[in-house]
Amino acid sequence: MAMAMEEEASRHNVVLVMDFGSQYTHLITRRVRQLGVCSFCLSAGASLDAIAKLTPSIVILSGGPHSVHEPGAPTVPDGFFDYVREKKVLVLGICYGLQLIVKELGGVVRPADSQEYGSTEIRASLGSKLYGDDPAMMTQAVWMSHGDEAVTLPPGFNVVAKSVQGTITAIENTELGIFGLQYHPEVTHTPKGIQTLRRILFDIGGVVDDWKLQDLLEEQIELIKSAVGPDEHAICALSGGVDSSVAATLVHKALGDRLHCVFVDNGLLRYKEQERVMETFKRELHLPVVCVDASTDFLSRLRGVTDPEQKRKIIGAQFISVFDKFASHLEEELGKTATFLVQGTLYPDVIESCPPPGSGKGHSHTIKSHHNVGGLPEVMKLKLLEPLKWLFKDEVRKLGKLLGVPESFLKRHPFPGPGLAVRILGEVTESHLEMLRQADEIFVNSIKEAGLYDEIWQAFAVLIPVKTVGVQGDRRTHAYPVILRAITSEDGMTADTYEFKNKFVKDVTGKICNTVRGVNRVAYDFTSKPPATVEWE
Repeated sequence: MAMAMEEEASRHNVVLVMDFGSQYTHLITRRVRQLGVCSFCLSAGASLDAIAKLTPSIVILSGGPHSVHEPGAPTVPDGFFDYVREKKVLVLGICYGLQLIVKELGGVVRPADSQEYGSTEIRASLGSKLYGDDPAMMTQAVWMSHGDEAVTLPPGFNVVAKSVQGTITAIENTELGIFGLQYHPEVTHTPKGIQTLRRILFDIGGVVDDWKLQDLLEEQIELIKSAVGPDEHAICALSGGVDSSVAATLVHKALGDRLHCVFVDNGLLRYKEQERVMETFKRELHLPVVCVDASTDFLSRLRGVTDPEQKRKIIGAQFISVFDKFASHLEEELGKTATFLVQGTLYPDVIESCPPPGSGKGHSHTIKSHHNVGGLPEVMKLKLLEPLKWLFKDEVRKLGKLLGVPESFLKRHPFPGPGLAVRILGEVTESHLEMLRQADEIFVNSIKEAGLYDEIWQAFAVLIPVKTVGVQGDRRTHAYPVILRAITSEDGMTADTYEFKNKFVKDVTGKICNTVRGVNRVAYDFTSKPPATVEWE
């Protein structure tokens, strides 16, 4: 069970974001939530019935990489504009969403003579519904990313802003309650974008900022109690990270001693992770946790496997096998059957594990399978209980604080479910694991000693399966390079490189090359997300 969108929607005003594939779609959802309004994403391929079930007050049509003229370009379902007109649902189109509105309602969109990417100045009309009478909103810098442009508007629409190049950048039809922005108000590069969103939500849309994490917490506890029968038990896969720790604490509040936590050592953990995590569980989390050492089984099944997706699938299936065995053991010991598996799946995990709009498969592009989403086998004995499935990482940390989860857990850097298997490119071997553990330990410890740990979202080392020539101890060496990666982020969906001082990187490089046998070269990954993902595989 995850928090059902329909159930949550029934308690609040809902702003529904239709995902047409923009890299910024998730940011729209987050910005709306930050303003205290319940918001969810649906694939552009969602049916009208799926939209209607959520009874949205506002529908936002996101940007996307397509042209509205492409064959098979994603669009709204048949009857969408009739539905929003009948139900008086406000519609906002952003970038591709604006162009889709114009095309579907009888206007003209064509390839722009001069494409606009990046920061652009716009000038708005005084007294429009979108911008009101605030002189400060009449001229502003916005973030553009488009190759097509609207040139003729549908009947009843007015242009209320243009770029300095003359491109139509904002439109409105106040009678229908349909608005469009050619720019992205959700990104920080549009400084006044949050004010525009606030105006659309509250002044024009009339929604109420009634979505609070404290309310969500209480609602989730009741949902868990109703989903899990009074005599049913659940297993929680605890990793020692933020997500699973918050999920376990939340479910424990609902089920008490009917929750059984298990920590699986899959042989793919960081340096001394098992000992450190089990001690922290005992000392700070105060939850009963059983440690299962399944490292031999995991590593034997990964032998010879080099494809990253295959590694994730194998690890996901092996985790389920361990949980099934643990459930059988509980049944023998307690005479009770565990029927649910609790996981700390988050919204970004769901988003990144889905296929693209326009592909015929719905939702944004499949970036990678997460072991607790796309990596699970199709047939499972245990039913999933995913109470955090519609939350972003920063929201989970806030929820954890409300639950009293210790700071030591809430501030931990994320660690991937497949562990070091996705930080060793190619085959996972014992010798590669040992090298990577040592290099990673040196890097992360150096960050902590420098007082930088809390400034960084995630920091880790990656081992590359090629050998480079070096000179160590007056001898020629042929050894492996290690890549260091550190990023800053709010939710893991986008990320910037953390820029260390040169001396820090040089010192860490020296420690790794002088300490880790088999490594003779260190490089630093400066790539943001996008274009890269956080993990290398």
